[in-house]
Amino acid sequence: MTFSLYDAVIPSNLQILGAVVGLIDKAEAFAAEKHITPEAMIDARLAPDMLPFGYQVKSSVDHSAGAVAGVRAGSFSPNLSPWPTDFAGLRAMVQEGIDALKALDPAEFDALAARDCEFRMGDLKLPFGGATFLLSFSQPNFYFHATTAYDVLRAKGVKLGKRDFLGQLRVKL
Repeated sequence: MTFSLYDAVIPSNLQILGAVVGLIDKAEAFAAEKHITPEAMIDARLAPDMLPFGYQVKSSVDHSAGAVAGVRAGSFSPNLSPWPTDFAGLRAMVQEGIDALKALDPAEFDALAARDCEFRMGDLKLPFGGATFLLSFSQPNFYFHATTAYDVLRAKGVKLGKRDFLGQLRVKL
């Protein structure tokens, strides 16, 4: 059985982004139940020097659908635009990422493996091949930000478990 770049990246991105939508739903329900403003939940963070829940959600999309766009363009830079300040906006942003990933043609995606992609942040420029950028840079960042979003909510008291992070498993049918 051949295991492609598409198989190594996209199904897991879709699974975890689906779980991120569930995290947003639980954050919204918790905020309503505890009379916490949406802004307070979206701005919640684990530590003063860490970026908040909203940023973590946005970065999960940036390091999945945004990473694909970066490889296509030959360059990826951190997205410094503001994240949505309401739950509906966060949910819509994640759904846009899911839709973009679902629209990918597996063969077209696999061809990105051979493309050059440069990571740029200020004066820092790191050269990558498409596959190594996706697997060694964006994929670890994707999981970091999705995990941090989960952890922020846990720290706020939202009742979450491992199944909330895992999302819909892709079991053999």
